[in-house]
This record gives sequence, C-alpha cells and structure tokens, in this order.
Amino acid sequence: MDDLHPAAAPLVPGPRRVKRRLIAWLLGLHGAALLAAGVLVLRGAAATSRHSGSDTAAKVGGLLSPRDSVGWVSIRGPIFSSESGKPWEHGSEHWARRIEQLADTKGVKAIVLDINSPGGSVGAVQEIYSRILRVKKEKHIPFVAMFGDVAASGGYYLASACDKIVAHPGTLTGSIGVIFELSNMEGLFNKVGYKMDPIKSGVYKDIGSPGRAMTPEEHKIMQDLINDAYGQFVQAVADGRGMTVAQVKPLADGRVYSGTQALADHLVDQLGDSRDALALAAKMGGIKDEHPRVRRDGDGINDIFEMLQSRAHLAFGLGPISIPLPAAFADPARGMLYMWPG
Repeated sequence: MDDLHPAAAPLVPGPRRVKRRLIAWLLGLHGAALLAAGVLVLRGAAATSRHSGSDTAAKVGGLLSPRDSVGWVSIRGPIFSSESGKPWEHGSEHWARRIEQLADTKGVKAIVLDINSPGGSVGAVQEIYSRILRVKKEKHIPFVAMFGDVAASGGYYLASACDKIVAHPGTLTGSIGVIFELSNMEGLFNKVGYKMDPIKSGVYKDIGSPGRAMTPEEHKIMQDLINDAYGQFVQAVADGRGMTVAQVKPLADGRVYSGTQALADHLVDQLGDSRDALALAAKMGGIKDEHPRVRRDGDGINDIFEMLQSRAHLAFGLGPISIPLPAAFADPARGMLYMWPG
C-alpha cells in the first residue's frame, strides 16, 4: 500500500506565486509606510497644538506650524553626490534640498547646520555651499554651524558660508586645502608582466594613469588644477570669516586644529554644545522663546524607508541587510577632494 501511495511531496510555490506574494508583501509595506507617515503627521500636529495654544493651524504636508522655530540639518559622514535618487541616501543633493525646504517653511527663522564630516568631493561640497549662500541672500535667514567630532576640510568649507560657528573644545577642524590622490603602480605592473597601452585622442588624455609616472608637464597641469580649487577654498574662508586671503593662507596649509585652537585663530566664533548653537541661532533669528522649537524635516520618513528595506531583506532572504552607503564607502574616491584623510 505504501508503494502504491507514496508520501506526497511538500508543495513548493512556483515562481509566479512567489512573485505575487512578494508584490503583495511590498504593497503591504507601502501601506504601512503611509500609515506611519500619517501617524507622524498627527503627532506633529498634536504637539504643535499643545505647545502653541490658539496657534493650531498646521501644514499637514510637512508636520509644520506657523510657530517660530529653528531649522536643523545634520550633515554626517563624507560629502559626495548620491548614486541614486533613493530618499534614504544622504548625498549633497539631499542636504541642499533639505536646507531649501527648511528655508521655505513658515516660521523657520534660523537654521543650524550640524556638521560631523571630514569633507568630501569638491563639487558636492560646493553644491551645498552655494545653496546656503542663495538661501541667505533670498530668505535673509541666519545660519549657525555646529561642529561635532570632526568638521574638517569640506566640512569647514560649508561652515564658512554660515554666519556663526560653534565648536566643542576638542572638535577636529581646519584641514583647509584640496587633495587629488593618484597612484603609480608602474613598478608593480612590471613585476607581474602587466602593461597598459592606451589609445588616446590627446597627449594628456591618460594623465594620472596608474600605469606610468607623470611627466613634469603633466605634474604642472595637475598642480595648477589643485591650486585653483585651493584658491576657491581660501577665498570662501576669507569671505565667510571676514578675513583677507593673506590672513587665511598661513592657516590653510592642510593642518587640523582643535576647537580651542580654531577659536584662537578666529576660525570659529565660540566654544559650546548643541544647546549653545540652538540658543545662538534663535537669538539671531529673533526668537524670544527660552526653549525654541527645532524643526527637523524628513527625519522620520527616512527612518521608515530604512526600516522597510531592512525588513524586506530579512523576510525574503535577499542576503544581509544592506542600506546603501555613500560612494566614499563603496568605491575609492576619485577626483579633487576637500577632505581630511585622517
């Protein structure tokens, strides 16, 4: 009888069924995200009504109310352009957009730029820098930079666009300069019998190739490029700090400073913590509240996207949890950098 009726094999869902389940699960996650966002909206509106008395008119789309507040943008880690438009990837475009969104928010009277970064690529840093200057010019909103553990090179470049800078005594800052890291692997290639033979349209098209040493003419071209970007950095610091280029240059040899040293050299305005930066920004924005409200746009939504992605990896066995990282962590950085490598 056992031979005639073998045990039934366990049912294995076909590819279509698995796909349908995956789609249904993702749709469920999307619904959960919308629900969570709605909860955040209601909580923000409720908090606003509790703290602002009769001023309960909230702009639901951004969890905002007309109450005077200080915008807060946290810039963490290396500063590069994001590799995609995913909302949880914090690239220069994301930070620049957040700054503009806060400046357009009714009731925001000042913005704190909370910087904990060694810097990044020249283009990405200048994207945020120019956005700060534009907001200051068009919206007349004061900016205060708050330094964390590190605010060096490109991190300091951003701060130079702000009206005031607050640093911890032990903050590492400065590193005013630019670097273009190139590798010469000609000796290694010769040992392993590897040779690069480029076909190029111009004599300098393969400048910086790892397969050979640069010629004196190529070295001068690259040094001129570095000097130009360096001059832009020094000028930005001079403009932002109310100093001359001649005063900045002795401080701009690439060295890092502690917060205390930076204060003595007029690279920061005061020593303090985040509360001091908040109080200073509120005062500059004309906010008289003893405990000014802080407006952080988008943080909750970004946290939701990160959580959903992590859940998807766990549920479908798609490998380890993988939140996309900035390009600096994924691939070696290329090009000119306003970045401290320490």
